[in-house]
Formats: sequence, structure tokens, C-alpha cells
Amino acid sequence: MLLSLCRIVIFCLLSASFTVLGANVSTYLPNDGVYSKQVPTPESALGFGIGERHPRHDQVLNYLQQVAASSPRVNIEEMGRTTQFRSQALLTISSPENLNNIDEILARRSNIAASAKDPIVVWLGYSVHGDEISGTNAAMVVAYHLAASQDKEVVDMLNDTIIVIEPSINPDGMDRFVNWVTTHRGITENPDPNHIEHHQNWRTGRTNHFGFDLNRDWLLLSQKESQNRLPYFHQYQPNVLGDFHEMGANGSYFFQPGIPTRTHPLTPAKNTELTQLLATYHAKALDAKDRLYYSEESFDDFYYGKGSTYPDINGGIGVLFEQASSRGLQQDTINGLLTFEYGVQNHVLTSLSTIEGAWKNQAKFKNYRKDFFKLAEKQASDENFNGYIFTETKDNYRLQAFLTKLQQHQIKVYPLKQDYKIDDRTYLAEHSYYIPLAQPQYRVIKALFNQQKDFQDNTFYDVSGWTLPLAMNIRFAQVGRTWGLKTQEKPWQPSAAKNTEISDSAYAYVFEWHDFLAPKLLNEITNAEIKAKVATKAFSAKVNSVVKTFNQGTIIVPAGIQHMENWRSILSDFATKNQIPLLALDTGLTAKGIDIGSSSFRPVSAPKVLLVGGKGVSQYEAGEMLYYLDNLLEIPVTVVEMQRLTAINLADYSHIIMVDGKYATLTAKVLSQFKSWLANGGVLFGQKRAALWLSEQKLLKIDFVSKDHIDQLFDTEKLNYGDKEQLAARKRIAGAIFEAELDTSHPLAYGYQQSELPVFRNSTVIMEQTVIPFISVAKYSKAPLLSGYADQNLVNRLANNPTLVAHNVGKGRVIASTDNLVFRGYFLGSMKIIANSLFFAKAFSANLAE
Repeated sequence: MLLSLCRIVIFCLLSASFTVLGANVSTYLPNDGVYSKQVPTPESALGFGIGERHPRHDQVLNYLQQVAASSPRVNIEEMGRTTQFRSQALLTISSPENLNNIDEILARRSNIAASAKDPIVVWLGYSVHGDEISGTNAAMVVAYHLAASQDKEVVDMLNDTIIVIEPSINPDGMDRFVNWVTTHRGITENPDPNHIEHHQNWRTGRTNHFGFDLNRDWLLLSQKESQNRLPYFHQYQPNVLGDFHEMGANGSYFFQPGIPTRTHPLTPAKNTELTQLLATYHAKALDAKDRLYYSEESFDDFYYGKGSTYPDINGGIGVLFEQASSRGLQQDTINGLLTFEYGVQNHVLTSLSTIEGAWKNQAKFKNYRKDFFKLAEKQASDENFNGYIFTETKDNYRLQAFLTKLQQHQIKVYPLKQDYKIDDRTYLAEHSYYIPLAQPQYRVIKALFNQQKDFQDNTFYDVSGWTLPLAMNIRFAQVGRTWGLKTQEKPWQPSAAKNTEISDSAYAYVFEWHDFLAPKLLNEITNAEIKAKVATKAFSAKVNSVVKTFNQGTIIVPAGIQHMENWRSILSDFATKNQIPLLALDTGLTAKGIDIGSSSFRPVSAPKVLLVGGKGVSQYEAGEMLYYLDNLLEIPVTVVEMQRLTAINLADYSHIIMVDGKYATLTAKVLSQFKSWLANGGVLFGQKRAALWLSEQKLLKIDFVSKDHIDQLFDTEKLNYGDKEQLAARKRIAGAIFEAELDTSHPLAYGYQQSELPVFRNSTVIMEQTVIPFISVAKYSKAPLLSGYADQNLVNRLANNPTLVAHNVGKGRVIASTDNLVFRGYFLGSMKIIANSLFFAKAFSANLAE
């Protein structure tokens, strides 16, 4: 009995040292505050104090639900679910009267005159990067303060203000980080920066399920979390949005404005003035606690796809906050011991200073929003064109995806009533749409369609070119005069899906490869053991008594080689699900070109894909590749870390994909495995530095431009030390869109109707021109820069050089690209090259000996 009691006492002591119960929320809040006892404190719900350990998402959510249930000042709702099915919560905090009338208040937001007397809206978004978790913990403190405080100033403020709190923007990444830290922290706190607690594994908590940086997705909307949030953002239309992050441990605290010259020209100058006004409140709050901070350095306001910048083109003021990160419970830094509590406290201080600054200057922020949209009307009328017209005649999926993104951004798009001709191109009414500039979202339209190449400051924290129609390979043009342009009266709305009905006696079925989801359909039917072939030459055949021409890449499913009784219904179901038309052929004799029994129809099979991952591999590019193959095409991908490759039987896989990364640590044994696997028929795809590594290992027969050569492109003779940063900016391509010229006769280009293809580049990995015939699938055009910044020296060096090459290695193939063909999940235009590499690599032969 005594021994059992001793064990209990020891267990309790150990538990206490690990958990350290008792920290009170009041330590984070203004002194002498009076709080309602009806509202639970964080420590009472969590079982530990804020900053003492890292709570899981479900614990945070449970506490905030208790706050909402106990306070008439707080509403909580679910915006949606993440890929891992965690709830994306949104709190609305205001006076009970405002909350009772919240639907009417929000309904008036679009009518600025009618909403002039309504409360100002402040949105606080926390921890979009899941391992920057001080924000989420600060959110709990702020929510408690606003829900429970009895101070007159807080009560008065809530009468005039609606505060919207998104406590955890990235729940999946947050829990990945929390599990890591909780697993690796010791009983005794260890501030050593080298401790494993501070160094996450390959897939860090920064990113979401697919490895995406959600703070780059506000404009692109490729991820579920962003798509779930945006309707609420446009419903609330915040006047001010605070975006709370963390940075390196040796920093201090940053708040905007950032570098003035790195603000996008579409952002009004008044935006910066109001950001500076708010900065005085942040400074006052941090000064009172003797906290270090800085502003107008490091960060920019250029790319509109971030939480702190998207409001800037939607009538609000976005403000970025960056706290030095302990990346655990505590860490030694150049500024002394940095604790988790310290970071939480700073974010609480600036959260409250954001609310205070917005409330006390609400007239200025309301007037700014009113003037923002008035100025937009004037700027639209001052343009030398009236709008944009766009079309996509072949790929309905890409067209619908593009239209959906525009609608999510509240942009009105009108279908054409009749064909329209401009610049010697006819836009067919059935597939074409018009966007007038004269609408409230003028700046968002410009941000999405802009192809700016010249900038005041050429140093970019993020990408400089993101033109949406280029990324999605949608043809578009500016419309000057609208004379003769006839559109429907009502904006576009999505239509219902159509069933695909097929004849039950056809000789063969055909579907064309230009549809974005054609690879998904092909993978599904081949996995279902329905046999299919690809046409390597064009042909013409009768469909419903009309002769139709089919291009290379067309998929045919002949009835005579099927062995399943219900294969026709399975095929029909898959086609309906993917909204891809199936065309029936009544005979194997074609009107022109190859007949159905020709050997020019090559068998295709479902790929078995291995993606190389692990430390050294870009988690972003690996995530983007996974998103395309796994989420969009539903092709399973096996991820194997580099250090495990020696134990893997590569013969189990048809394809290996290597995205950008550092591959110098791969052993000679792995290289030998690759060579043997290729010789026996494997297909290896390498992207960016992976392609460079393949060249260095003599597996890829193409040379690359050296770093020394790139350095020699820039004259440094007259530069002084102050020019160092500018020179570094000129030598890099932070992210821009270039024009590639495809060889559309090549199987890797099947499905493309025109040779011009916009591609994304964010590196200076450059292939040299080659004299080897037939291995260049795509090269850059003579003047390749389409959107964004790249120094002219680099643009000239890229011109006419290959960007996509492919050739035989034994029975196998090596394919290499210097571009990111699946960038951030929204570059739908170039993604098909990856699918073609999976299905059609054996449909071409480029033997180096020929």
C-alpha cells in the first residue's frame, strides 16, 4: 500500500514538472481588469496555463466553444472542414445587440452608404503556418478578454466594433507541429537551439495536409481551407485584418508597414498611411512592456495572395505581425532566453492594439473603405480599355475552374450572347466570357490579369508574377471598345452536371485527351481492368453519322479486347463522374488515318508512382505534386524518403518523380539502383535541381548553365557595397511566368492544341541548348517573359533554351523540366505534362545513339 502511494506521489510530481499547472490568463491581460466569472478561463478548460504547453486543435476548439456558450458577446460557427476533417472555426465577438442583428448588419456591408453607422469590422487571423502557434494561443486570450471583460472601455468598444477571430487558420499543420513538440520536449525544459524539439521532420507544421503554404493561397484558392474561408471574408468585408505569424528565433517583433517601395501599385497610398497610424498603437503597447520591435524592413506588401495583402485590394487594411519563434517551449537566442509565453504575450498586445486603433479611428477606416470603391470606379473609367474577354473551347474543366475562382473573388463575369472578333481572333459565344472593369472588384480583376514586368523595386519576398489566366492556360485579351460585344444580362453561374449515356453495342468508345480530367478517367478505367489505347497518330471517324477528326493522344476503348461483363456501365459511370464525353464508334474502319486495329494505337496502363521525399527535398514542390496526382487525378503516390531508397525494390514502380531538392546525399548504391531500374524500363522525372543532379550523374544527357556563368552576366565593376542587395535580387528569379514553345507532335505534349504554353519559373537552373535531335520537348520563346520580374540578362540567357527534355535510357526514359509544372496547385495549364509523363513515356523514343 505504501509503495503504491509513493508511486502515485512520484507520478504526480513528474506530471506537475511537465505540465506546470497554474498560469493565469490574467498575466497576459491589462492590469486591474474585472472579468465575468461566467466565462471560463483558458486554464480551467485546458488543464494548463496559456504558454505552458502546446494545446491541440481540438482543445483550443473545445475552449472557444465553452466561451461562446457562456457569453452573449460571442458566436462561433464552422466555416468548413480541412482535408483531415478538422473544423475551421470562426468567432464573431461584439455587443449582444450587434450579434442579435448580425445578419442585417452584414447584409448592409456591400452598401457602404447604408452601413455608415454600423460597427467597424476587425478580423484577426492566427497561425496560418501551423508551427507558428503563439498566434492561436493569443487568440484564446483575446477571446476570453473580449467575452469576459467588464471594463467600460471594452463594453463601449464592442458596441461600435465587430471582431472576427479565426483562431487556427491551419488546423492540420498545427496538430502536426503540436504532436512533434509534445513528443520531443523533455521533463526538464531545454533551451538549446540544437534540441530536436526545435527541428521538425521533413513535413513541418508550417504547411497544410498537402504541404501547401496557406499564406500564399488567398488569391489562388487551390486549397480547401482557403475556399472555406473566402465566403466569410466577403460577408464580413473587414475594415482591418491582423495576420499573426512567427519568424526566426533571433528576430524580435515586426509589424507593418513593411518596405514602402515594395507595395503593389494597385494599393492606394492611403492604405500605408492608415497602417502607419495603427503602428503607433502597436508601438505604444510594446513600449509599455519594453519589448523590442521593428517596422518598415524585410517584408513587403506586393503579392496579393497573403492574409496581410488580400484585404488591400478589397477595401480593407491588412497588417502583418511577426513574432520571433521559440519553436517549442523556450530557446536561447541572441536576445537572451525566448519563451513561448513571451511570444504569446506580444501577439496579445498587438491584437488588442489593432482593435483599439481601429475602434478609436473608425471614421477614418470607414471613409477609407468608401473612398476605396469610389476611386476604383474612377480608375476603371480612366483605363484605356473596358474589360477582358477570355475563352477555352476544348477543356471545360479548366474553363469552369477559372470561372469558379473569379466568382469566389466576387467578380462578375458575363457569358457572350454571340461570337465576337478581336485582334483577328474569334471568341465563340458558347465558350467565351467578358469581365467589365467597371465593377467593385476592379482592383482584384487587375491583380489577377495584370502582366506587369517593370517595378520600382526588384526585390521580392514572394512571387512577382501570378497572372491567373496564364497559369490556367486560358486565352484572354483586353477589350478596348465594346461596340458589337453582346453579353447575357446575368452573370455566370455554375450549371448542373450531365450524365454520360453511351450505346451498349458500340464497336469502340473514344474520349479526347485535351480535358484536364482525362488522365483521371484513364487511370480509373485501367485500374478497373478496362483495356485502353492511345492514338499516336491523328485519325478521322464517324460519330453519329458525322466525320470527326481526333488528334494524337485520343484514348480509345475497343469492345473486342474487353473481358469484363459490365465494363460498359463502369466506363459510363467514370465518364459521368469526370464529366468527360464518351463518343461511340460503330466500326473499326476509320474515314481517314489509322484504323482502330492499327499498332499506332499503343496500349496504356495505370502507373505505379514513387515520389522521392525526405530531408533535402522541397516539401512545397513535393506537396504540389501530391496535390495534383493524389487530390485532382486520384492517382496513388508512394512517398519514400531519400534515406530509405536503398531498401526499396524499385521494380515495384513504373515511375519515379524527383522534385526540386538537394540530392548530393544519395549514395552510389541508390544511383546504381536507378541505373538498373531505368535500363529495365523505368521512367524517371526530375524537376529543377533534381534535373541538374540527373545531369551530373550522366543519366540526363543535357548540360546546365553554371553559377559562374550566371555571375558573369552581371557587370559589378562600378558597384559599391550598398548595391549588394540589389545585385542579389537581379541574380535570382523569385517567381515569374515565361512562355514555352511545345513540340505538339511529341507524346509528352498530347492534349495541347497550341504550341505556346505559359510556365512558372522560380530558379536559375537553366539548360543549355543541345544539338541532340528529338530530345527537346519544349523550349523558351525568343522573348519569353510574360509576367513578373526577371533581369533582362537572365531573360536573354533563357531565350530559345530547352525547358523540357526527354530521352531513352536503356528500355526506360528520363524526363526533365527546369520549371515547376504544378506550382501552388493553380498552374493547371502545365500540369498535363506530368500526366503525359506517367501514361505516354513509352509512346516516344528518343535514342541518343540515333
